[in-house]
Amino acid sequence: MVKVTLLGAMRSAIGGAEFVEVEAKNTIQMLNALKKKHPVLTEVIEGGVSVSIDSLIYEDAWFTEITPESEVVIMPPMKGG
Repeated sequence: MVKVTLLGAMRSAIGGAEFVEVEAKNTIQMLNALKKKHPVLTEVIEGGVSVSIDSLIYEDAWFTEITPESEVVIMPPMKGG
């Protein structure tokens, strides 16, 4: 299981839980598992999120490997400027 920390509106949407555990081996599996476990997150995830894995931020790295030891954070999309 991967422990996924949620930030912002995603945390509020699932009743304030700080994290969710899902079974996944890469980013896309993790996002799909989150949508299945908490359908209320589907719109937010499909609208675009940034994923931090071990302190590196990814936007479209769908097949980036994650392990149960990975530190995973889902957040609103990061915008450059």
